Order: sequence, then C-alpha cells, then structure tokens
Amino acid sequence: MALPAEKVSELKQIIHNQLSQGDVQRRIREMLSESMQEDLGGQGNLMGEQEMFNRLKQRGVVDNILQQIQFDGGTNGQRPATHFTDKDNMLRSVGDKKTNIDPSRRYLYLYIKAGKAFLEHIEENNGVPGQVASYFTFHILFRGQRFKSRPVACACEPDIDEGFLLELHKDGIGDAGKMADATTMLSISDPIHVVLIKTDASGDTTLVSSHFLEWRPVLTSSSSRLTTYLELKGTGSESKVSAGVIDIQVELFPKTKQALSNEVITAQIQLERGRHAEQERLFLVYAKQWWKEYLTIREIHKERLVKIFAQDENGNNRPVCSFVKPLRAGRLLDTAREAARFVSLTHQERTPTLGGGGRTEQWTTMHAFLCRNKGDCEDHATLLCSLLLGFGLDAYVCVGTKAKGAVHAWVMTISVDGLVTFWESLNGHRYIHEPLDPNAPPMDKQHRPKYPYKTIGCVFNHQSFYANNQPTDNVAVCQFHLRDEARWKSMSHDAIMSVCGSSSTPLWPQFPPLCAPSIDPSLASNDLEQQLRILVTEHRRDMGLTTMWDDQLSYLLTPSLAAYETERTTGLTPGNEEFQDSIKHAVPDGHTFKGYPIQFSHRNARKAFATCLRSPVCEEIIHCRGDHVRLGVRVRVYPYPESACATWIMFACKYKSII
Repeated sequence: MALPAEKVSELKQIIHNQLSQGDVQRRIREMLSESMQEDLGGQGNLMGEQEMFNRLKQRGVVDNILQQIQFDGGTNGQRPATHFTDKDNMLRSVGDKKTNIDPSRRYLYLYIKAGKAFLEHIEENNGVPGQVASYFTFHILFRGQRFKSRPVACACEPDIDEGFLLELHKDGIGDAGKMADATTMLSISDPIHVVLIKTDASGDTTLVSSHFLEWRPVLTSSSSRLTTYLELKGTGSESKVSAGVIDIQVELFPKTKQALSNEVITAQIQLERGRHAEQERLFLVYAKQWWKEYLTIREIHKERLVKIFAQDENGNNRPVCSFVKPLRAGRLLDTAREAARFVSLTHQERTPTLGGGGRTEQWTTMHAFLCRNKGDCEDHATLLCSLLLGFGLDAYVCVGTKAKGAVHAWVMTISVDGLVTFWESLNGHRYIHEPLDPNAPPMDKQHRPKYPYKTIGCVFNHQSFYANNQPTDNVAVCQFHLRDEARWKSMSHDAIMSVCGSSSTPLWPQFPPLCAPSIDPSLASNDLEQQLRILVTEHRRDMGLTTMWDDQLSYLLTPSLAAYETERTTGLTPGNEEFQDSIKHAVPDGHTFKGYPIQFSHRNARKAFATCLRSPVCEEIIHCRGDHVRLGVRVRVYPYPESACATWIMFACKYKSII
C-alpha cells in the first residue's frame, strides 16, 4: 500500500533529522573512504549500491539509524517504554506510545517480567469469574523520576510484564553533553525505590513492600544486562517476612564498552556502607550524650516526648530530621494554605497491627506515603512541613500530645515578627498561638485556646532540632523563642547535617517530586452526580416515592460548593449573596428550600450516599414528601496532586409548604 505524499515527506524529514542529529553522515563518508581504500586497493573500481548497503550494515550504521527512528508498528523484541517527555506531569504511566532515547545519554532499563510466591494472594479474585477484586501497582523512583505501572490483578504469580526507562543523567546540567562512563555510573549511589501497592475493590490501598534496589551490579556484565530474582519484603511488623519474589532484568543503554569486575563493585558498595555506618554511629554517640545532658536539667524531662529517632516502614531507625526536606510543588500548588489543603485530603490511617495493645508508630518514607495516598499523623506532618519549607517559611514539625493525652504530630511556623502559627495537617486548620501567663486566673471557656494540643516535647525540621526545656511542657504557656537555650535545648547543626545533609552519597532516601492530578474534574463531577441520582431514585422507589429532578435547582448549587472549597483553601469566607438571591428566585412563594452540603476525600458514590443518609438533615431531604417536591444534587470534584481530591456534594429539595 502506497503512503500519501505528506507521509512520505514527513518520513523523509524524520530520516534527515536523525542523520543530522546522530552525525551519521560523517560516519558514512568515513566508512566509504575506508572501504574503498582497504577493499578496492585504490584501483578506482565502482562499488554497487547493494554492496555499499551491506558494508554499512556490517559496520552497524544501518542498525543504529533504525534504532533511532520511531515507528508506530510493533516489532519483535521491542520493550515497553514508560519514559515520556511530558514536563508538567512528573509521574509517567505506561502507554501504547513508544519513545526514542537520546543517543548521547545513558539510560537504565528496568523490566519486571513476572512475580511468584505472593502467598497471601492465593485466594485472590476467586469469587466472581472475570471480576478483579484487587490489583497490584508498582511505583518506581530513581533520581527524581517517578513511574507508575498499569494495574495487575493480584495473584500468587502475577503476570506483570512492565518496563521502566530511567535516565542516569537526570540531575547534572553539566552532564548533558557527555555520556556517563562506567566510572561515573559507579559513583551514582542512588538506589531504585520499588514500591508495591495493593488496591482492593473499594479503592482502599495497602503498602505491600518498599524495596531499595542496588542496580550497579549490572556494570559487571559484559552484555550490560543482568537478570535476577528480587525478593520483596513486607512492611512494618512484617519487614523481615517475604511478601513475594519478582523476576527482573536490568539493562544499560547504550551498552558499556568495558565491564567492571565484581571486586570493584563490591568494594565501592562496602566503602559507601561503611561510611554511612560510621556517620550513623557518630551521630548516635552524640545523641546519647546530648540526651544525658538534657536529663540532668530536670528529672521530669525523661517523660517528655523528645523524639530523636523514628522507625520507617522497613524497620530502619532514622533521625527524625531525615524525614523532612524542603519540597517545591512547582506549579501544582500556589500557596502554603493550598498545600495544607492538599495534605489534609490525603487519607489518614494508623499503622495496622496484629493483636491488641497500644498504637504502633511508623514513619513512612515520603515516596511510599505518596504512592499509598494514606498514612498517620507523622506522615502528614512531615509532608506539610516539607511543603511549607519549600514555600520559604520557617516551619517545624511538633511532637506532643492532644487534649486526651494521645501522641500527635503537627506543624508550626514562626514569622519574622515572631508570630507562631500551628497547622493541623490532618484537616488544614490553622491556629494562632499566644502564650498564656501561668500565674493568671483560670480563663472562661470562651477565651480558651482553640487548638487541640496539650503538651509539646520537641520541634524539628531538616536542619534543626529543639527539645522543650521549659518548666512545663503545656502548649498554652510555652514560649517559642527557639534560640533561647534556657527554653529550648538545641542539637548541633553540624551533627544533624552530617546525617541529614545533602551529599553525593545520601544516607536516606531522596524525596520524590509531586505528580499532577490525573482526573478530569468535569467528567469526574458529572459521573459521580449521575451515580448519586440513580441511587437516590432507587432508594425513594423502594420507599414507594416518585422522584422528580430539577436540573436548574441542581445547577444553582454550584456557587455554594465553590465558596466552601475557597474557604477551605484560603481561610477566607467569600460572599454568598448571589447564591442566596438565586435560590430565592428559584423557589416560588409558598415553597420551602432545604440544602445539605458535605465534603469527602474520595469519589465512591455508594460510600458517600451511605454517609449522607446517616445525617438527619440529609435524610429528611432525600425522604422528602409533599406537593410539588423537586430534588436537586450537585457534585464538584476539586483535584489536587497525588490523586488527592476534594469531593463536594450538596443535596437540596424544594416543596410546597402545607399549613
């Protein structure tokens, strides 16, 4: 079949561009010159076109050109690439579209073929034939690059078949013009963070495994390809138990000219681990001495919540300062209050435990927390503090207790003028702190502090740590002059930076960039609204009631929902005079209007409807009886980064009042 003229022209242009970019024209001329001198002995014999083509093919020039040109048709041996050049979305998902690689750059290709021995999932998806009850998703982080696999049905032996193309030059501007050689790659100590998430039929997520893959053994392969089995461990209390095994392949593009020996790789890795162990040991020695000095000040200090170390999902003890780092959201978040709104929409869940007992504390690494989209108060606080630091604020994570004595973490910012503001990361609320006089008479209920915090033991960020050194740790009377050693005992800045500072071989996992929202707010809002209409209609039919929907009334509810979200995001209450006026025009004389707004952080219609029915006001609207009853419902989904969303729903009805 002949190609159209415009396609032929386009193909010629592509070939011309590739020849120019790869400097292939010069190589062809050199090859021809060498061939004529070596093979023809300078006798001037003419070389045929086919012979010329065969010689170029033998030298690898033809294969090099074909590899650089992108075709739409699939070919055998083609690997599924997950690298896209979308600069606005930092998260790359698998698609049908193939992509080229820059021949002047070095890439690392991670291919996950299949899994086995996921024993907890033997009985998965055995209920309804053809229906997937739950699925796995792999998330990859490497040097600031994030990837997400397509969903794979949970099974004992899941068929994953997924590939990820990782750039080795991601950060260095000066490296853009040269190829990373074996020595350069040997010095890149960043591991590949592999996170496995399980999502059930209701959308609930579980962190199955969080593994840091050492990729540099591929440098010892003469073919620049390494195939192996990788055992994934569980998390939390199951961090020593195998969650499953995956069959992986790691490959370098282009291939290295000379492989390194196993001894060199082993020596480099051991040298780095030894250096890290020594840094951790020195910091531990310092922390012990610092804590001993702190206890000598007051005996009661041993009861305060001074949290120096915390355990992550893999059971590693880390300084709490390593969980915080200035995080810039790019163009995904515009203000600090919008960042607080985003963090509050990330689901909260305490770390699950086996058996009874107290609360199990687990501080999740940032990448795993964002992939799971769920975590405890410490995870929310460290994320919010990192975002506020990114916005240039003087922010700290606070560790203390709430009103009922429960251990809690929240965020504090201190302005240039000394104004202290508490940020509750779980709901986005802000509280101004004004210290009280402990010798003053008791206050009435109206003038008591509005924040729910009772005591505070320490505050910290990525480069500072302060323990409460005041006679009482009651938040209401605490002074937050952190530079005052009489009130706050500080750790050495150099000691903290020795284990938490940025270096060529960082001790702890790097922070991932935020990824853009992946949902269309208009489509998501319309879809959820239609589902709710069906649920209400069926619910009223079961009660023997007919349902009449008023589309105009539903549309008029939109400004109210927009005002609610604006208030949550900015803290300012916009005027709603226009909304009230429109409702008055839409409701005739002698009729009554009722409305019920509610906000969720998910888009599950049945779950939202069941929650709404538990409200007496909403139940009265949905069960409304009378003359000229008209119902309205409006849904507005506001997407945020990392698949977080604020879902506003408002049910309303108008009916003729009967005296």
